Amino acid sequence: MRYFIEVSYNGKKYHGWQIQPNAISVQETLMNALTTILRKDISVVGAGRTDTGVHALQLMAHFDIDIALNEREIVQNLNAYLPDNIVVTSIFLVPDNAHARFDASSRSYEYRIWLGRNPFLLDTTYQIHRQQYDIKKMNEAAAVLLEYTNFKCFSKSKTDVKTYNCEITEAKWVLDNCNLTFYITADRFLRNMVRAIVGTLLDIGSGKKTKYDFINIIKSEDRSKAGLSVPPQGLFLSKVKYPHTIKKQ
Repeated sequence: MRYFIEVSYNGKKYHGWQIQPNAISVQETLMNALTTILRKDISVVGAGRTDTGVHALQLMAHFDIDIALNEREIVQNLNAYLPDNIVVTSIFLVPDNAHARFDASSRSYEYRIWLGRNPFLLDTTYQIHRQQYDIKKMNEAAAVLLEYTNFKCFSKSKTDVKTYNCEITEAKWVLDNCNLTFYITADRFLRNMVRAIVGTLLDIGSGKKTKYDFINIIKSEDRSKAGLSVPPQGLFLSKVKYPHTIKKQ
């Protein structure tokens, strides 16, 4: 039987989601907890991966087991066992061929910026002392992303992917007092893509680049022409969507 597991986590103390040698990851921590609670060797496949220091409001994964689970009880036991910076929100049965990564129809991220200084948000925002950004120009440039599909210019170099194409369906900035947040949704994302986009759009908001520069950067397919990547602590994987048929009735 296959189960989906929904987790959220603060990524500050983890070297990303994916298991790697000589470094602690969210995936390994979750697998160890499931193996201990269920008393069976459990492997977990995630919907995607987050980099070192990046957070998740919702990350979906799946695992297989040959017994039926009391889902509510397992959630409670896992949350009692796991460190405080990882929380299991739900576990539910899915068809045996359901796949957390390949069946995802979209993924959403948000990047949180605090305009000023706030000691209580150091781990979850990128704090910028500059107070003035032209949000209108940033949103005009962000809207351009929906018109293109090749985003090699925002991808981490030497990334082993078959295609740089992504279908972006949402890209916008929202300013609420000192909170400046970028929201983006696509069918898939490239490594470092969101952080590179945010860094480039901030250049537009500060007057260093224009919307037309942004268009030319996308067309160039050249990472060196885009802006710097912003720090990881402001980035959150916020939602992974699936077809309604994914959950067993």
